Amino acid sequence: MSVEANAPSASEYIAHHLTQWQSKPGGGLIDFSVVNIDSVIFSALLGVVGIFVLWRAARRATSGVPGRFQAAVEILVEMVDTQAKSIVHNAKTRKMVTPLALVVFVWVTLLNAMDLVPVDLLPTLWRWIYGAAGNDPHHAYLRVVPTADLSVSMGMAVSVLLISLFYNIKIKGIGGWAHELVCAPFGTSKNPLVALLLGVVNLAMQLIEFISKTFSHGMRLFGNMYAGELLFMLIALLGGAWAFSFEPSSLVLLLLHVVLGWAWSVFDILIIVLQAFVFMMLTLVYIGQAHEAH
Repeated sequence: MSVEANAPSASEYIAHHLTQWQSKPGGGLIDFSVVNIDSVIFSALLGVVGIFVLWRAARRATSGVPGRFQAAVEILVEMVDTQAKSIVHNAKTRKMVTPLALVVFVWVTLLNAMDLVPVDLLPTLWRWIYGAAGNDPHHAYLRVVPTADLSVSMGMAVSVLLISLFYNIKIKGIGGWAHELVCAPFGTSKNPLVALLLGVVNLAMQLIEFISKTFSHGMRLFGNMYAGELLFMLIALLGGAWAFSFEPSSLVLLLLHVVLGWAWSVFDILIIVLQAFVFMMLTLVYIGQAHEAH
């Protein structure tokens, strides 16, 4: 049997890479009983890495001339603190929100950075381990970019929503927030019927605003990282097409594989950091909005 006969097609290759390692088969488009094990593992491991990096920086901090590592962390902390002060004007809230924003930025950056790992490296290692354990290696699924998993990006966005709701209630009180839900943005009226109508419309608008902000918050991160992951797979297919063709004319595929892979990796570094920054900024903005009265 030829090598080409054993090689998967392009669609099979991409479909395999986009399949999550799950706790059980899903029962539909949305099944909250299913856990994406790979996303949980990589998210937890990278969370520990982020905590270790920040802990290490705090432990090695000196009052004298800082080293390069300490200086880099101090610049990062100062950047986050500056953004928090410009958006969240409550000093007491910033004591919790500023470290939260720092953790969000570092964690999301690390999660996004998994996109730079060679697309076949960890899945291939996992396939060998899975096969060595007596399982079918063709069913060894592993996705290594947690933020390209919609459940992760939307889960973080929902967490930000819950925090903003908490501060809405804490700052305004349950009565004040309830009043705002039915009186903003269109106000109210002394006429009972008009007031009721405006209250329903205001409440609907408020709910739509909360839902749309949360949806866009998570989908923006997911969409960018999913697209980046997919592009790396397409670039990898160029190298695979060259490897299985064995023809001199196919060297252009190798050239494209190398050049595009390098170019996209450099550009992806910008996307990785930018998306983490945007996610952090929106976290601060939504929490800051919870302190504002309409």
